[in-house]
Amino acid sequence: MTTIFDDPATFSEDQLTGFLDLYSDRLRGVPGGVVSHRAEQPQVAVVIGGGSGHYPAFCGTVGPGLATGAVVGNIFTSPSAAQAYSVGKAADQGRGVIFSFGNYAGDIMNFGIAAQRLRAEGIDTRIVVVTDDIASADTPTQRRGIAGDFTVFKVLGAAAAEGHDLDTVERLGNAANDATRTLGVAFSGCTMPGADQPLFTVPDGHLGLGLGIHGEPGIRDMPMLPASELATLLVERVLAAAPDGAGTTVGAVLNGLGSTKYEELFLLWGIVAGQLRERGYRIVDAEVGELVTSLDMGGCSLTLMWLDEDLERLWRADAYTPAYRKSAAPMHGLRSSAGEDTSDVEVVVPPATAAARELATGVRAVLAEVKRTVVENEQELGRIDAVAGDGDHGRGMVKGASAAVRRAEATTPDAGAAFLLQRVGQAWAEEAGGTSGVLWGAALESFGRSLGDERDRYTDADVVAGTRAFADAIVDLGRASRGDKTLLDALLPFVDELETAVGSGTALGPACTAAAEVAVRAAEATKELRPQVGRARPLAEKSVGTPDAGATSMALIATAIANLLNDQERP
Repeated sequence: MTTIFDDPATFSEDQLTGFLDLYSDRLRGVPGGVVSHRAEQPQVAVVIGGGSGHYPAFCGTVGPGLATGAVVGNIFTSPSAAQAYSVGKAADQGRGVIFSFGNYAGDIMNFGIAAQRLRAEGIDTRIVVVTDDIASADTPTQRRGIAGDFTVFKVLGAAAAEGHDLDTVERLGNAANDATRTLGVAFSGCTMPGADQPLFTVPDGHLGLGLGIHGEPGIRDMPMLPASELATLLVERVLAAAPDGAGTTVGAVLNGLGSTKYEELFLLWGIVAGQLRERGYRIVDAEVGELVTSLDMGGCSLTLMWLDEDLERLWRADAYTPAYRKSAAPMHGLRSSAGEDTSDVEVVVPPATAAARELATGVRAVLAEVKRTVVENEQELGRIDAVAGDGDHGRGMVKGASAAVRRAEATTPDAGAAFLLQRVGQAWAEEAGGTSGVLWGAALESFGRSLGDERDRYTDADVVAGTRAFADAIVDLGRASRGDKTLLDALLPFVDELETAVGSGTALGPACTAAAEVAVRAAEATKELRPQVGRARPLAEKSVGTPDAGATSMALIATAIANLLNDQERP
């Protein structure tokens, strides 16, 4: 939702004031929009435009190598003919003007009228309409213009910057449009400044297929897809709409609509790129990010422009605008590392006794149970952590445990428990990240060092000593104490009870059950504590009434391990 404004009715004008102040070194305001400062050599003026709410489109892509000017209408509203005329007149450098915009009735009428006025004054003016949205119509000329605006604008601007005449720039712009196809999906609607409801909604667990960029919903809703299936949907449908005679070289844009995180776009692009390459496509200078947005809409779109020699050159050409900068120069002289041997040094597995190898089998079973436990409780652990932290504890535990299991599965059966714990501890720390990842990794390695791989027999007392070493590593590295509202508030009581029970002759399985019950009660008691260390400390009062996430996960894991040990001991 757009929340920063004084008067919703003047939002477009007010935001443009700030924009012009920020980028006064490269463009200036004129009635109706913006124009770039002129280069030494006059060129064809490429004037783009439409309503506001799509930044970086349209004014964010004004500058050398791209547009000469942009007409700025109200939010999702075609600029008036007077505005388009004013910007076109100001942008003209004596070599003619090209208006380019998406295929919408209001834009066609108003830019058309402006073009007639400019022609009447002797300024040769052409129009290139963008029609890339394959979901909006079967007939190409009837399709809307969405994120494909950018590829067409880029080609037009680069052609003008090369010094071509008006006829050539127009021809190349139309060629770019003919070669461009886009399909988008929406995850949530967008909200106009001052409104308390979005222009449309997407049902929970669904996406809108075939979105527009003016708050139009998709042509139909369908169940939300995992990333791999979403990538397949976008790739297959865009490729199915390829121009006649298209080759296998494409420029690509994976565009965010306003509130989709860049990390999500990067993730999706990794899959999209792989699928395109598997189908034999060569991808040229892919762009991933926000280029044509729709206020705060959640969603994304895939644009492909099939390239010939001219279009590839123009697509790759340099540009410098407020929101988009491209230069080949910084890449000159850099050497690709492709082909270099970056594999890890071969890991030498130290000798291990039969008892150490047998214990390693038990360690693998315990790690699998730890992973199962944290996966099942990931959401709840994240919820608890979010009360006074950053909400990542559940995800971090899942990543750490999953990495440990993968490393265990990849480690030879000839390895002993100590070596295995060293390897899985390193994997946990590498993958989980954060404080808990480092602590768990170091603790597992310490557990392994305590056991060693040289013994011919391991007793319950040896395992308990390893557990104490696990806890000591966290105390030493984390610099926390009992009562600080950390995982130690569950772990230390667990270890104390385990030592007492095994020391008095109780078998490891029942002793672990008793110790786990103590850990559960201790974790629950952290509700009343105030954190003394870590990121939760500044929000200490807010955390009162909620147990510590680390202590809670520790208690859950202790209970799961106890159940596993008792199951193994039963005849």
